[in-house]
Amino acid sequence: MRAVVQRVSQAAVVVQGQTVGAIDRGLLVLLSVGHGDDDVDLAYMADKIAGLRIFADDAGKMNLAVGDVAGAILLVSQFTLHGDARRGKRPSFTAAMAPEPAALLVDRCGQAWRAQGLRVEQGVFGADMQVSLCNDGPVTILLDSKKLF
Repeated sequence: MRAVVQRVSQAAVVVQGQTVGAIDRGLLVLLSVGHGDDDVDLAYMADKIAGLRIFADDAGKMNLAVGDVAGAILLVSQFTLHGDARRGKRPSFTAAMAPEPAALLVDRCGQAWRAQGLRVEQGVFGADMQVSLCNDGPVTILLDSKKLF
């Protein structure tokens, strides 16, 4: 699994003109599922993101996780994170998992965060979505469950 995690002061996702998810302070998580990703990758990603200490404490140090600041998570599936543009100019997306099993893993990631007591809003898997955000900091973290980066 791959994720782009952004600390935000607000974020929203719109599908066909309707807001389907919106948060104030928290994390916008763009998440992609690749071939071979499984429950181990899911557990790693859910735990890593929930525990990322990228919010400032009283001393101004990044020491707090999203739950520590009563923040929320906006989860948006984005298979293009598995795009490979090393050859040519048109990316290949063959490394992304097929839609049906990928949708299940994305949903289960949201459920894992909810089970930890976090508020989670979600986009619509496979839909054409418009995502807006105000990146706070800016703080952006790239994660890969295979630890490729």
